[in-house]
Amino acid sequence: MASALKNLSEHDPSQVPSAAGMRIGIVVSEYNEKITFALRDGCIETLKKYGVAEEDLRIWYVPGAYELPFGAKKMHDHSISKSTPWNNEQLHAVISIGCVITGETKHDDYINQAVAQGIMQLNMERNIPFVFGLLTPRNMEQALDRAGGKHGNKGVEVALAAIKMIALAK
Repeated sequence: MASALKNLSEHDPSQVPSAAGMRIGIVVSEYNEKITFALRDGCIETLKKYGVAEEDLRIWYVPGAYELPFGAKKMHDHSISKSTPWNNEQLHAVISIGCVITGETKHDDYINQAVAQGIMQLNMERNIPFVFGLLTPRNMEQALDRAGGKHGNKGVEVALAAIKMIALAK
């Protein structure tokens, strides 16, 4: 979907299932934190709006976008481990949030592709949804536009995707 055509935060609340009882993990890249923390906040606010309780949210941080798939995998593994305080509290979905801004080299192509493939691999191998919340803007202005600016907040969109995918999985 082209962000230029839609505010990412606009949606029909009647089309969003209740998220009460859903346990959701969020893995956030610390790189470009001005953007990723705004996305995180929009995501959390939306999850709570639709019924996710504070105690049912798990938030972990990783250094950069490249580390998102590993962080998401470890968060999921941790939630199902018998040796954790989260026994019988398996996550229903994991959301990955990051931002890779195009630079002077092609590094962004490699990182974006690796993260997308890593998250997709988790979706195919695990029994819960792993939601892809990686912004790939060309510049900081575009990133800001999608992190609470004129195009809304992509964090809202990934929260809604998680809720809908959990409902679908049930």
